[in-house]
Amino acid sequence: MNRDLGRLSWPEVTDGLFLVVPLGATEQHGPHLPVDTDTVIATELATRLVAARSDAVLAPPLPYGASGEHQGFPGTLSLGAEALESVVVELVRSADHFAGTVLVSGHGGNAVPLRRALVRLTAEGRRVMAWSPPPAVLAEVSPDMTAQLSGDHHAGVVETSIMLAIRPESVGAPAPDAGRVVAPLADLMPRLLRHGVGGVSADGVLGDPSGAGAELGRRWLAALADDLAGRVGQWADSAARPSPEGLAR
Repeated sequence: MNRDLGRLSWPEVTDGLFLVVPLGATEQHGPHLPVDTDTVIATELATRLVAARSDAVLAPPLPYGASGEHQGFPGTLSLGAEALESVVVELVRSADHFAGTVLVSGHGGNAVPLRRALVRLTAEGRRVMAWSPPPAVLAEVSPDMTAQLSGDHHAGVVETSIMLAIRPESVGAPAPDAGRVVAPLADLMPRLLRHGVGGVSADGVLGDPSGAGAELGRRWLAALADDLAGRVGQWADSAARPSPEGLAR
């Protein structure tokens, strides 16, 4: 069975299927990565999840997120946090004919509106979960890179390596490391909240992309895909599907 929702007719969408929705962003990723990086990564991981489950279908990705912190860079497009929350709520509400909805997010800025959306949706009785790449999984794969990973937040070694594994032709050479910003997120957050990414990093990179490679990206992708599949498996088995007739609107 073809499990790409965009290519199915409605009679082919049978009962008992889970809907997997990649949530990305369109935002700057430094001078060496494309603005669709988060969407590409979320879609790759969602695709691997669907390949691992016979009861899942892949929805077209949502390529816009909450990216206001990158607004100072040309090419960034953002829905904003409130609009993204509303979009997710309405999207999941519209998917009541599925057994449940899995939201696979590739953008850290989507986290807060996603949490708020899930609170509303679960209160309505809908089966929905959200997942984003856990930093601990990356550190487990590469314990020798713990220090570098602790300061890797945007367009650094992780995203550069993963994009080299998925779509190498879209990856350019990282800029020289003069003035590179590598620090724990807690240390950067006050400045990020006040000034956005452009007020912290002139080239939009928060981390160090040096040492990135396709093989490293493949290892990280495999570990993230395993984590996603495991968490979805636990969630899918945890509760019976609610009756659509009893769902709150």
